[in-house]
Amino acid sequence: MTFGTISLMALALVACGKTDLSTLEASDAAPDRPEMSGSTQKIKIVGSSTVSPFATTVAERFGATSGFPTPIVETTGTGGGFKAFCQGVGPDQPSVSNASRPIKASETALCAGNGVTEITPVEIGYDGIVVANSKEGPDFDISKTELYLALAQDVPDGAGGFQANPYKSWHDVSPSLPDEPIMVFGPPPTSGTRDAFVELGMEHGAEALPALAALKASDGDAFKSRAHTIRTDGAWIDFGENDTAIIQSLVKTPAAIGVLGYSFLEQNGDRVKGADLSGVPATFENINSGEYGLSRVMFIYVKDQNLNLVPGLIDYVEAFTSDNAFGPDGYLVEKGLIPLSDADRAAQRVIVEVLKAEAAE
Repeated sequence: MTFGTISLMALALVACGKTDLSTLEASDAAPDRPEMSGSTQKIKIVGSSTVSPFATTVAERFGATSGFPTPIVETTGTGGGFKAFCQGVGPDQPSVSNASRPIKASETALCAGNGVTEITPVEIGYDGIVVANSKEGPDFDISKTELYLALAQDVPDGAGGFQANPYKSWHDVSPSLPDEPIMVFGPPPTSGTRDAFVELGMEHGAEALPALAALKASDGDAFKSRAHTIRTDGAWIDFGENDTAIIQSLVKTPAAIGVLGYSFLEQNGDRVKGADLSGVPATFENINSGEYGLSRVMFIYVKDQNLNLVPGLIDYVEAFTSDNAFGPDGYLVEKGLIPLSDADRAAQRVIVEVLKAEAAE
């Protein structure tokens, strides 16, 4: 069954309708399921550095309470995760790919070319992309257009053309910004966080400039290239798939800022602070309401063909999508997850029920 079919079924059906592991009961982690005694096969999970802390937390609780081995979670970035996930079917291949953006057509084609033809996306919650800096650094209130002007490879030259980015300090971009050099620690091109940042932040910021708006109207591909290409002169520093390393470097470099997922800001609020985005603070409430303009849905992609090959796979997915985990009072909220709406969570559980029925066949 394709993920499109499952999603449509979910929508139709819905329309009709603690951190201490030692204290957990098995029912807290996953619904009752027949135990496959003696199995040592571990669920393999790859993908997004933003989703990884949530997937790891679920995996640890699942391993402690379900009777199945604790799944292996590897942080590869969203793009790297799909590349590994799409290599083939079988218990030795990843069964789940964490993602902070939807799968691309090229990645779906890679999967299909390797026989991975049945994939189901499950939405797990929202995350905000934040610009953060050390508690000891200056306060930032920045717009998407200012982010574009500070970080694009080329910017309008004021005479109808483009020039290599001339801005050296934030104050050069706007007098309202701190007089500090532009130094940004951010994720690499394989990261879903970077994909979302350039799409939701820089692209939207570029659209507000007349020269870029005209380019978008005349040549959409050229516009996207201008809007999405980050400068390579040292102002932006790729930091690998490791938001924790970005946090550590921000603490050591108060003049620098970092681009990372909200959950990492939430977990490190004693050391770093988030910038306001056009006057809107990066808070749980503002991301949940949609008022904060850099938020995105996070996913786990399930390899349907592995459901009957990897013991506990459907149980892990059920555990992830239980209200005890991804609900508004679930333990993942403590890790910085922004919950889906009640209706959207119900839709995801219907998708999982379809997968469960498929696994029972």
